[in-house]
Amino acid sequence: MSAPPRQAVRTYLQMHSPSDLQAADAPSPTVTVERLENCPPAVWRRLYTEVGREYHWVDRLAWTDEEISAYLADPALELWVLKEAGELAGYFELRTEADGAIEIAYFGLLPHAIGRGLGKYLLTRAVQRAWERGATRVWLHTSSLDHSSALPNYLARGFSIWKQTTYEV
Repeated sequence: MSAPPRQAVRTYLQMHSPSDLQAADAPSPTVTVERLENCPPAVWRRLYTEVGREYHWVDRLAWTDEEISAYLADPALELWVLKEAGELAGYFELRTEADGAIEIAYFGLLPHAIGRGLGKYLLTRAVQRAWERGATRVWLHTSSLDHSSALPNYLARGFSIWKQTTYEV
């Protein structure tokens, strides 16, 4: 007998102006955020898998190295990584849309980095970079399956909710 379907809530958030950002500083001088160009598929796969493991990130688990490489080669996409003392701690992906909006398409911390204020800073840098790229609007979505600090962090940084949907997991 299979388990009954589980419902989750997807929340869409947006920011319309750089002045909406409630920035958070780096929690320590050993924390950096840098763009990762020519990312090897194994590094991207590690980030996606480890960050999303507890939160039902399954859509891209079966991607081949070729699919990952093609995805990362898209000029509309930027991949940025968070490092603490030189070690990977998290990442975000920015995707520019045709209308000039920029989506924070993926965002998260590796398990060892959770609970230390790194997410506040990483989100700050993601939003700042989106505005630097000329965004007309910055948006993202989160799920009730994500970490319990995700939605509060987005709201604390200045995002506002514009839509919610319920879906089957």
